[in-house]
Amino acid sequence: MSFGLTNAPATFMSLMNGVFKPFLDSFVIVFIDDIWVYSKSEEKHANHLRIVLGVLRKQRLYADFSKCEIWLTSVAFLGHVVSKEGVIVDSQKIESDKNWVRPSSVTKVRSSVGLANYYRRFVKNFVSIATHLTNLTKKEIPFEWTEKCEKSFQKLKTVLTTAPIPALSV
Repeated sequence: MSFGLTNAPATFMSLMNGVFKPFLDSFVIVFIDDIWVYSKSEEKHANHLRIVLGVLRKQRLYADFSKCEIWLTSVAFLGHVVSKEGVIVDSQKIESDKNWVRPSSVTKVRSSVGLANYYRRFVKNFVSIATHLTNLTKKEIPFEWTEKCEKSFQKLKTVLTTAPIPALSV
């Protein structure tokens, strides 16, 4: 941020965490410059929104409703989509993974496995699938792309980019 506002997000989070302390992780999450309100039913959500807006009013803080998104059934967040069904991989984020080219160096293997590792909780047996690729990154093993590496790479690419996209329940 310009004009000396480098601590603005941290200051906002600190203020909001103090203001909403009794409700944090119950139905409110504060993240950088957002206040998230979540609920299991529409009735509870209406009540939670009243509480949050009431707390803001009491503290003389104001929400810009033109920037608010209310009554969403799902939210895209850090490469995931969070909804009442659970957490799934954001298909738009992994679309580029379909065009992965075979890594040609240790650095590129490390990068590919690192990206896939971000979604590892959605992939059953991730470690066993990625083993041959991970072994290529070891210092004592020379870089040699084998048939096992190719199968591992293609399998990893397939499980990350094909439907059904795995879900993690909340």
